[in-house]
Amino acid sequence: MEENNIGSGQDIVSELANLDFNKLAMSDIIGYITQFGKNVVIALIVYFVGRLVIKYTVKALRAITQKRQVEASLTSFLNSLVSISLNLLLAIIIIGILGIDTSSFLAVFASAGIAVGMALSGTLQNFAGGVLILILKPYKVGDYIEAQGFGGTVREIQIFNTVLTTPDNQTIIIPNGPLATGSLKNSTKATTRRVDIDVEVAYGTKPDDVRQVLMGIIDADERILRDKELAPIIPMTAMSTSSIIFQMRFWAKASDYWVVKFDTTEKVYKELMANGIEIPFPQMDVHLK
Repeated sequence: MEENNIGSGQDIVSELANLDFNKLAMSDIIGYITQFGKNVVIALIVYFVGRLVIKYTVKALRAITQKRQVEASLTSFLNSLVSISLNLLLAIIIIGILGIDTSSFLAVFASAGIAVGMALSGTLQNFAGGVLILILKPYKVGDYIEAQGFGGTVREIQIFNTVLTTPDNQTIIIPNGPLATGSLKNSTKATTRRVDIDVEVAYGTKPDDVRQVLMGIIDADERILRDKELAPIIPMTAMSTSSIIFQMRFWAKASDYWVVKFDTTEKVYKELMANGIEIPFPQMDVHLK
């Protein structure tokens, strides 16, 4: 039994010794180099053609977005996204032409994508929120919004965050996810805003006298709009314990809202004092027996 095994082993060794490894190796190497050279030439052609296609695709996309007056931030984001995606696809195609198995690369990319997605779920939510904001445009740069307990003028809309500047020049950074899915107040989306100013006068004051003074203030201010649909009114809104309350309701441009409101409030005080109309303060009468 042992002699048979020894004999077969010697036969295998003798057969291997009789092979011409030089000829076998040279033929394989020449064939491999020839095939690889063809693949390299094809890969180079595909690369240059693919780069041209990507260049003109991105250029065409930029022209379309500019023609449709898409937001500049959204245009740059879409161009970057398309360019990166097409270049990645081109790289995978070239790797396949060179004879490298792309299934392993795709598996690595897929597993890496899942891992990154699980680790950055909150960031991806903000990314999706940024895309929705850029597409749906609930606000734009320059609008004054209130959301998530903060208020300010939108200075910048980034992919993951929105940057606000408060009236006292503080910077607030809010993630786009809650902004896209939550409630927010946009004070400057409309071109006009209604200004409401409460005016309290003492009991015994004639309502017509109050309205005459307040309407005189409105008529003297050219910033206050006077269209038929936006005509100012001065209703009596309440009778409190110490005063009668009127409310000045008039419209102004959204950009003039705060300035007009502050100026009018000061003018109301001055004109009421000048016309002898009493501005009451909380008081209590005590009767002694």
